[in-house]
Parts: sequence; structure tokens; C-alpha cells
Amino acid sequence: MTFGKIENSLYWATAILGLVLDQASKYLVVQYLKGLRSFPVIDGVFHFTYATNTGAAFSLFSGQIDWLKWVSMIVSLGLVGFGLFSKNLNRWEQVGYGCILAGAAGNGIDRFVAGYVVDFIDIRIIRFAIFNIADVSINVGLACLAIAVLFVTRPSGKI
Repeated sequence: MTFGKIENSLYWATAILGLVLDQASKYLVVQYLKGLRSFPVIDGVFHFTYATNTGAAFSLFSGQIDWLKWVSMIVSLGLVGFGLFSKNLNRWEQVGYGCILAGAAGNGIDRFVAGYVVDFIDIRIIRFAIFNIADVSINVGLACLAIAVLFVTRPSGKI
């Protein structure tokens, strides 16, 4: 970090925005959908469905939240350190790592505070697992990093 200019400002803005959107959406879902089975946005295609997940993606390792919360914390802290000390990250990398930090921190907060992750995005047309904004953020972040690796050229002599 330099005085007067925040290094990797796009990284931090992305991480903060993603975390706020994730936590705010989960708060609203708990407040308004917890008692309902499901709320159809487009019936049979896209619903908001309150669900909890004590595991990882697709409910893998369900019930093993104790070690998953520590993995989330370690990943989040590692990404905070990465953001503080990385130099010369391009825009795709900043957005990618920022999204992954937002997702890891968002689901990590749920695991520590509630003991489970709140999921609610239910795409029924493809019969996919119910997920949340943190999950979307992680996947968007991975896509951005793939774009950075495949399509962004670095000036020669710099790493």
C-alpha cells in the first residue's frame, strides 16, 4: 500500500462489494424466505428457495463444518495477505481474486456465525444445486483468473 493511493484498489472494491451483496442477500433471505418453501420468480425455471448447507459445494462433506470453517478462514486470510503484498496485478486478476475473497469470506462468516451456509438461488430448469451469491462470486473469480491467464499478455521481463 502506498500513501495517497491504494494498491490493487479494484481488488478491494470487488471483495467488499461482493461480501456486502452476499451477506445482505442472505440476511434478506433469512428474514423473508425462511418460513416459505420456495418463491417462484419464473415458475419452474428460477426460484428463491431457502436452504441451509452444512457442507461444501453440492453439500459435499455435509456435517463437517468444523474443518470447513477453518479452511474458509485460512483462504480468506491468505487472500487478504495476497491483496496487500501483490504488485502489478492486472484488472482481471484484481477482480478475480477479489471475487474469490468475497465468496470465501461470505461463506466463512456463515459457517462461523450460524454453523451452516444459507443458500437460496434455485435454477430448476437445469436441476442444479441451490447456491448463493458467495458461490457465484467464487465462480466469477475463477473465470476472471482464467481470462487473465489465457488472454492477458504481460510485458516482457516482468512477473
